[in-house]
Amino acid sequence: MTAPNDGGVPVPVTPAGATSGAPAEYPPASPAGRGMFGNQGSGDVSGFGGLVRQRRTIEDAPRPYGSYFDEVRDALEEAYPAFGDAIEKVVVDRGELTLHIRSERIAEVCQVMRDDMALRFELCSSVSGVDYLGADARRLHVVYQLTSMTYRRTVRLEAAVSVEEPHLPSVTSVYPTADWQEREAYDMFGIVFDGHPNLTRILMPDDWEGHPQRKDYPLGGVPVEYKGAEIPPPDRRRSYQ
Repeated sequence: MTAPNDGGVPVPVTPAGATSGAPAEYPPASPAGRGMFGNQGSGDVSGFGGLVRQRRTIEDAPRPYGSYFDEVRDALEEAYPAFGDAIEKVVVDRGELTLHIRSERIAEVCQVMRDDMALRFELCSSVSGVDYLGADARRLHVVYQLTSMTYRRTVRLEAAVSVEEPHLPSVTSVYPTADWQEREAYDMFGIVFDGHPNLTRILMPDDWEGHPQRKDYPLGGVPVEYKGAEIPPPDRRRSYQ
């Protein structure tokens, strides 16, 4: 890029937004950085512009919850003697019931949710991981989506573990559909499901280091070559912070 000098002759100038470290500048270890090519203060929602959202505190929902949610909670409390010890909180948000379960009790709760005649949540349609980096000391959460085909109801279970002790019981003996889903959560987040029949990686190579969907995992990438040129991986392109 050039700009005219006092004599009207174009001279080189630094492109707006460029930084001294481009194009091989690594991102800092911070929860929020700036956008591509040094962009700052734009209010963008890409996650790289420094936009910080205020975190909501997730608290117990007051009763009555509404819908069928009270019935589900009462049925579980009646069928499961350890309810008071196992259930950390009950949250109703955006029309969805979430039961936060102590990690070591998750398989027991799933067994009751499936077998009790007043509950009958026969299907576990999803087991997924979430990383709440910077928001929760037990930052790795496992979310279970259960469906009652008998009563046409859905409920969400959530259990949290720390990075230092990322263990919780497998629910494959209760819901066989959780087999490959737990493997994916193990592969992507490093959550260890004790008792799983074959807990191995499912997406990444067996010798891969790290867990790509953790929020502190490097952006990384693979250089792409074409027609004699090379495009570097994302974390080596200018100031991708």
